[in-house]
Formats: sequence, C-alpha cells, structure tokens
Amino acid sequence: MTPIAPLIEAFLRETLARQRGVSRHTQDSYALSFQLLFEFAATRLKVSPSALTLKQIDARLVSAFLEHLEDVRKNAAVTRNVRLAAIKSFFRFLEYRQPAALEQIRRVLAIPFKKTDQRLVPYLLREELQAVLDAPDPKTWDGIRDRAMLHLAVCAGLRVSELTGLKVDDIDLSSMSIRILGKGRRERALPLWKTTARALRAWLAVRGKPAVPEVFVNARGEPLSRWGFAYLLKQHAATAAREQPGLAKKRVSPHVLRHTCAMIVLQATQDIRKVSLWLGHATLTTTEVYTRGDPTEKLDAMEAIVPPHLRRGVFQPTDKLIALLKRAS
Repeated sequence: MTPIAPLIEAFLRETLARQRGVSRHTQDSYALSFQLLFEFAATRLKVSPSALTLKQIDARLVSAFLEHLEDVRKNAAVTRNVRLAAIKSFFRFLEYRQPAALEQIRRVLAIPFKKTDQRLVPYLLREELQAVLDAPDPKTWDGIRDRAMLHLAVCAGLRVSELTGLKVDDIDLSSMSIRILGKGRRERALPLWKTTARALRAWLAVRGKPAVPEVFVNARGEPLSRWGFAYLLKQHAATAAREQPGLAKKRVSPHVLRHTCAMIVLQATQDIRKVSLWLGHATLTTTEVYTRGDPTEKLDAMEAIVPPHLRRGVFQPTDKLIALLKRAS
C-alpha cells in the first residue's frame, strides 16, 4: 500500500518547481486541485487525507470527483478540465515511478476532457477603458500607483502575475520599454506608450525605497499580490461605471485588460502575429481567438464580397374567403 502523500510532495516540490520550473500561479493551481481531490476522497472513503494510498485514487474515484465538481460545486467544464489536467500530469509523473500501478495509471490518463463552449473573449470598449484608466485619483499615493498599474496592464497586455512580479530593473524609461519574463519562462521586450511611461515615472518618483525589488507595492512596502490588484481593479471599475453604465454589466478582471490590449493591437495592425508577440503566446493558435471577437475583419470581408441578388416581389395577401375555405377543407 503506497501512501500518496510523499508522491504528491515529490511531484509538487521537485518535478513542478525544480525540474519544470513552472510559475508560482501554476503550482498554486495544481496544489488546489489535489487539495480538492484528497478532501473528496477522504470524505468518500472515510479516512484522513494523509492516510490515502495510491491504490485508492483510481479512475472510478477520479471520475466521481469530476462529477462532484460540476454537480455539487457547480464548477464549469473549463474548471473541471483544469483539475483533470493537474491530475493527469501527476499520474504521468507516476508512470515511471510506480510501474506496479501502470494499469491503474493508464485508466486515469484515459479519462477524457469535456468539450467546452468557445465564447468570444470579453474586452472593454474604448470609452469604457478610458473611464477605468481615469478612475484612480492622481492626487494620492495609491492613486498614482493604481493609475500606473492600469496603464501598464493595458499597454503591455500583461498577465496579472507578470504585472505584480515586474521589478524596477525590468523597466528602461530611457528607451520607454520593459522586459517581461512570461509564461513558460519566455522573455520578451515591450515598448511603452508615452502616457504609460509618464504614469510609471510619476509612480517611481513617489514609490520610495522599499526593501523589495517589485515595482508595485502596498502601503506596508510589500509586493502587491495578484488578489490585491484584482480587488483594486474591481473598485476602480465600480467608480468608472458611474461614467460608463455598461461597465456595471461586465466582469472587469485583470485578464479582461489583457484581452482589451490584444484587441487594440489587432485593430491597429490587422496582424495576428504581432498580437501573439505582444502577448507572449507560444503559438498563433492561442491568439486566433481574438480574430473571432474583432468585427472589423468581418466588415472588411463583407465589403469585398459581392452578395447574391435578391429576387424581387410584392406580397399578395390571400382572399379572406378562399383562405377560410382552405382551412375548413
């Protein structure tokens, strides 16, 4: 009976963190997936989570856990697939370390992902975006910080982890550019809009000299967390909704700002490759989602198409007496 605890610890600490070098956000996501799985298994099997064994985490239990996510926790299929991806990654790690459990491992790996709806990416209209950017008060310390954060998030299309992890040494205001270490350890350099560079200069002038290298810090001089930025964005979106009521119906998240940047670059360049480079995507396939959300490309195509002719005709209503007889017959 092989206990599961040392295996999952080795997977999280050695394989993910050291060998694969995944981001902290990915590690947290995987850890939460296993926490939910082991809590479900412990309740179902009536044992403590630390007493669980590898043999108990079989395909039947994993399938029941996935159903539990959707039926009880009301998670969407996307979230269900994220949890399954973490579980499959762990079981692929076990393939070469637990050969005796190979059949069990292959059954878990055979569990299919669920198809999901491919919705259009949410983004802000230009007037809505300007209202959000104008929401922070530039007469206060935190207002200057928030203004710089929002402008940078939109200008560079940064992931929230890239924004909160940005260091002072990564900014070169003389060339108006920043250096980003993004997802998959891919580094990219991005230019800054003049307004963004001015906002950053204003923030760095009042930031002070905290002991941490991160650009954006809270009032205690500690790095601002991803949750802290999401909270501040929510507050500023609520303020902006007074000027743009349409914002009240939208969920304005940090990733929506990234989507907004992508749409701005796509509409300005009409080149999906430049959008991909700007956002730091590994492949163009990931970026193609923005072409479905941009109506300008469809309008250009409509103008180039010669539509088929419409057959002319005028509607002639049926005589009431004949219509009555037809219904009666």
